[in-house]
Amino acid sequence: MIELNIQDEVSRLKAVVLGIASSVGPQPTVEESYDPKSKEHILAGTYPIKEDMMNEMAAFEKVLLKHNVKVYRPEIIPECNQIFTRDIAFVIGDQIVLSNILPEREEELQAIQFVLDQVDHAHIIAPPEEVHVEGGDVMVWKDHLFVGTYTQDDYSDYITARTNAAAVAFLTEQFPNKTVVSFELRKSNTEAKENALHLDCCFQPVGNGKAILHKNGFLIKEQYDWLVNFFGKENVFEITKQEMYDMNSNIFSIAPDVIVSEKNFTRLNDWLRAQGITVEEIPYAEIAKQEGLLRCSTLPLIRD
Repeated sequence: MIELNIQDEVSRLKAVVLGIASSVGPQPTVEESYDPKSKEHILAGTYPIKEDMMNEMAAFEKVLLKHNVKVYRPEIIPECNQIFTRDIAFVIGDQIVLSNILPEREEELQAIQFVLDQVDHAHIIAPPEEVHVEGGDVMVWKDHLFVGTYTQDDYSDYITARTNAAAVAFLTEQFPNKTVVSFELRKSNTEAKENALHLDCCFQPVGNGKAILHKNGFLIKEQYDWLVNFFGKENVFEITKQEMYDMNSNIFSIAPDVIVSEKNFTRLNDWLRAQGITVEEIPYAEIAKQEGLLRCSTLPLIRD
């Protein structure tokens, strides 16, 4: 049996589901894409190819194994993009919440059924249909639960709006021991630099009480300010619009002092090292073209 345990974003990682890129299928059309960054690369003829994405994920797996992490991979669904396992489920404490994801992606959940079969059924939460939530919008931080959302009247107009008000209410009810704090994210179906697809596209805690933030990802300044005050201004690394676009906040912690990051994130990686953090640099710029990076590719199951 898998004894789930996730209390924060940074504690020593013991087990994770890492996505897989070996049968991603044909390049989507503009109409089939789920986010503005993918659309941009489809139109430019620079959309990533399978071999490059497989190589990047292999580099990620190698680092995880080096740090003695148990790595599960989804069962392969032919012609299906299964890179972003963070979207399909997420663990809070000793419970795993199954996401109500875009209908076109429901098969991806079936591909990790062999993992769910090893979890006590009483620890699996399937939200009702009206609850829209994806793991990229949910961050466990000790006694807090940070949730990215979009609750404006035009929610249904945005394919980039993934977590709704019903999800915030549901998580508050399911986890009464957590202080749930929600953040309105900036959404755009057409401009990648104006779109925070998930909370982890503009914010992530790292190390011992530090955080990466991008101000423009938040629709309401007071909510951004709350986060800055929560971590302390001196502990915040503010990323630029270009760095947000490149996915600088979507790195991944193996431990408080070990982080996997993209090798081109020079300014961020230098700052992390200045905090005493070991930075495992890998190539991941091709996968980033689909508006997801290292955190998006993982579903952590157990942290010490």
